[in-house]
Amino acid sequence: MIEKVYGLAGMKMGMFGKGGSGKSTVTTLLARTLAARGYEVTILDADSTNVGLHRALGIDRPPAPLTDYFGGVVFRGGQVSCPVDDPTRLPNAVIRWDTLPDTYYARTPNGIHYLIAGKIGDQGPGAGCDGPVAKIARDVTIGGPPDRAVMLVDFKAGFEDSARGAITSLDWAVVVVDPTNAAIQMAADMQHMVAQIQAGELPATDHLASPKMVELANAIFRDASIQGVLFVLNRVASQQMEDYLRSALDEHGLRALGVIHTDPAIAMAWLTGSALDSEPAYREIQSVIDELERSVVRHD
Repeated sequence: MIEKVYGLAGMKMGMFGKGGSGKSTVTTLLARTLAARGYEVTILDADSTNVGLHRALGIDRPPAPLTDYFGGVVFRGGQVSCPVDDPTRLPNAVIRWDTLPDTYYARTPNGIHYLIAGKIGDQGPGAGCDGPVAKIARDVTIGGPPDRAVMLVDFKAGFEDSARGAITSLDWAVVVVDPTNAAIQMAADMQHMVAQIQAGELPATDHLASPKMVELANAIFRDASIQGVLFVLNRVASQQMEDYLRSALDEHGLRALGVIHTDPAIAMAWLTGSALDSEPAYREIQSVIDELERSVVRHD
């Protein structure tokens, strides 16, 4: 018998996209399909404002946030600070399922582990900065053998968490590109930012008073593990739209792994808070994963 190769094993991948691009949809599709292929999948929900990802995965109740597990946010006297103001790494950020209290994670019937970094909707006035969520997303990893483990981090919409340095701990960034000019520009911007990190460009540190903090911030960027940026087209309604998106990305030297077309069943699942169930989308994500595995192998 030929032993199956898990090309994405040990990877930490961040999911990015502008608001409305459908990054949580693509995260769900990837997670459920990777689990079906035998991967041990963990999702870290690092979107500080969007809710409902747990329902798309078929989880009835979300777990408690990791901001509580790590001692609460700094704005309320806790330990978890913003990585821009305080680049210090979180202590004990390696998650192990045999020691993490089960109030802090949920598990789907097909074995996906689901974590929430934190939400700011219940923090109240003056405590709503989501920098601590970005620090958790930057620092948390899953302990144990990496034989089949893969971690997907679902970031909030936009570019802010990338600029905060959360991208430095990722192996790959995956940008979900919907049919908008803004999404194309974000894809190009993300590629440019990663290229800057790989070229050794250091973060802005003029606001840090302590030389020790400056050196720590610089070290985090120098030690960045990010290998590259990958792109997935989503919410595509026609061949004309797909062709335009591919051509626009090509002008920036970018290539999409694959495409997920519009399906009313996806919109209905998010509207009703139901588990995401779209046969066409799950068929299409298979080829995306095939390309994803090939891209990672080619890079190695």
